[in-house]
Amino acid sequence: MTTRVLLADDQALLRGTFRLLIDSCADLEVVAEAADGAQAVDLARRHRPDVIVMDIRMPGTDGLRATEAVCADPALAGTRVLILTTFESEEHVARALRAGASGFLGKYVTTDALLEAIRTVAAGERLLSPGATRALIERFLATPAPVPHPGLRELTNRELEVLRMAAEGRSNEEIAAALHLSVFTVRTHVQRAMTKLAARDRAQLVVIAYQSGLMA
Repeated sequence: MTTRVLLADDQALLRGTFRLLIDSCADLEVVAEAADGAQAVDLARRHRPDVIVMDIRMPGTDGLRATEAVCADPALAGTRVLILTTFESEEHVARALRAGASGFLGKYVTTDALLEAIRTVAAGERLLSPGATRALIERFLATPAPVPHPGLRELTNRELEVLRMAAEGRSNEEIAAALHLSVFTVRTHVQRAMTKLAARDRAQLVVIAYQSGLMA
């Protein structure tokens, strides 16, 4: 199955470079390009891509407001947003996650890392950079008085354990090794937790864990 990608960046040269890179992969395809956030939202509604690779700094509607619009549109529930930007400030990371982005990368990443990030986000997995992003989640998304999510009562003990480890930034492979489970079993626990908590993706699942006080 081919993952359909929309590129949103105001620099035509970068869009062209990303298109060549992405289209060189048999499992990835660029279906549209946008030069600003408003155009990205319009093209997303028209093409229904699996992943939008979104810059933040664009004229008019910026990438964060475009991300909010995409993630709030029920018709685009199957579309994931991957933020790719040179502006990796704490505020931008926090706003992107709150807006509903499934991942956040700096433009310094390698080509292989970008391609893998697109695949990861398309699969509904998290893409949260190691220590710095985990610190941002705790700092900006944890509340002074945690508010437990009602869906937490529906989680099994194993699902809660997997949720906590995912919120620590561990991959499915790392969780599987720590709990002596198969990666498939871990993925199943993550998917069930997402369903019970009505989480859009793994990034939102992590946010819920912090907001609910599970990581205190």
